Amino acid sequence: MQYGSSQKGEIAMTTSALNAKSAFELQLAGYGLTTAKVFYHLPDHPHLLQLFVWQDYDLAPDFPVLNHFIEFWNREIDGPLHSVSYTHFRLLGPSDWRNVQGEIVLH
Repeated sequence: MQYGSSQKGEIAMTTSALNAKSAFELQLAGYGLTTAKVFYHLPDHPHLLQLFVWQDYDLAPDFPVLNHFIEFWNREIDGPLHSVSYTHFRLLGPSDWRNVQGEIVLH
């Protein structure tokens, strides 16, 4: 799902918007896995809270993908947000990847 363009007319940097990039390429570019718990009020029952779990690759510490998703939610979804909590883990970085210098083939 693409959340649309930002207010400045730029396409947001989401993994869904970057279909040509693999998760591996995003990780090498500095993206880490971000998981957010989004608590929101049900439109028909405002006294009840519902939980939505969101996960995507994002860049710490600014989290542009998560912020863009929250803007999308506020603009397009009827259930008003109560709170958002998130965790972020960088799975792989450029220093964690090494080019193979040789190959051993066993038959």
